[in-house]
Amino acid sequence: MEQISNWVKESHQYLPHDGQILDLACGNGRHSQFLEEHGFDVTAVDLDVTNINQRNLTKTIVIQADLEGEAWPFSHEQFDGIIVVNYLWRKRFQNLSKTLKSGGILIYDTFCAGNEKYGRPKSPDFLLKAGELKVAFPDMDVVAFEEGYRATPSPAMKQSIVLRKR
Repeated sequence: MEQISNWVKESHQYLPHDGQILDLACGNGRHSQFLEEHGFDVTAVDLDVTNINQRNLTKTIVIQADLEGEAWPFSHEQFDGIIVVNYLWRKRFQNLSKTLKSGGILIYDTFCAGNEKYGRPKSPDFLLKAGELKVAFPDMDVVAFEEGYRATPSPAMKQSIVLRKR
């Protein structure tokens, strides 16, 4: 299996096993597959679902949607957990909050300022400011947080958080 985010590996224990988990901007579906293999019910969404559809996923619901250009595809749904890895579209923070059930868990792991010297992304539009995720979701409590240099899977500056919605 491809490299799974260490943050997701360490933090998936907070996700409720009896609930539905949203893998937002799932890319090739490696985290959806990891969660499914650990017994979670997953909904995976991305603009291009070609690679995820080639995986041997038996329970995962796959949805193709433009998360940046279309209406929010989950305006009438709520999830018990949401994971976001290596993706940042600040305009969706409020949607994420509304889409997470009370008591639900948000696991977020993406690039932050300082990553410019290690590779993409380099634009501040796609790099979190110091501590940004701690204040981006005022209706949630911080369960775990890390920020800084990560050597694996490749050198990068990352910000990672686990939040519980009140």
